[in-house]
Amino acid sequence: MNAGEIEKCIDDFGADIYRFCLKLCGDKADAEDLYQQTFLKALESKWTLDWEKNPKSLFFSLAHNLWKSNIRKQARRNKIAPCSNFDDETEAVIRSGESMEEGYLQKELITEVRQIIQTLPEKFQVPLILFYFSDCPIEQIAAIIKKPPGTVKSRLFKGRSLIRKRLEDAGYER
Repeated sequence: MNAGEIEKCIDDFGADIYRFCLKLCGDKADAEDLYQQTFLKALESKWTLDWEKNPKSLFFSLAHNLWKSNIRKQARRNKIAPCSNFDDETEAVIRSGESMEEGYLQKELITEVRQIIQTLPEKFQVPLILFYFSDCPIEQIAAIIKKPPGTVKSRLFKGRSLIRKRLEDAGYER
């Protein structure tokens, strides 16, 4: 790919790729690194983009593969010298018109759901993030994770069920 194609891709769907990276990583700094690595890897590659097909899914796949590679690298490093992260930040938007209690409970629920999603196995986590946070259709998710659409649907169903069960176990009601 050349710089002009990369620039067009960033303009067209860079925000979607960034949101996906942010949801995968759960940390703004790591997400920015992953986002930059994704487009740098595409720039370094000898690929040619076919604009008739969905080039956006190529970048989702690239980001996902880089993220998996980084996770493996971190796991190898943690075996050698474990380290921990002490700055857990949570963000929530308190809608106008809500009472302080409702805003706090909503923020707590959002934090709990995010933590649950981060602890789910990757095979459920990635489709959930792509479907709910990146608004990807099921067919596009299937292309990204290289599984049939039926598998994506079943993983979304199972992921939602796991989240619901864990929320009920934590004391949340419908």
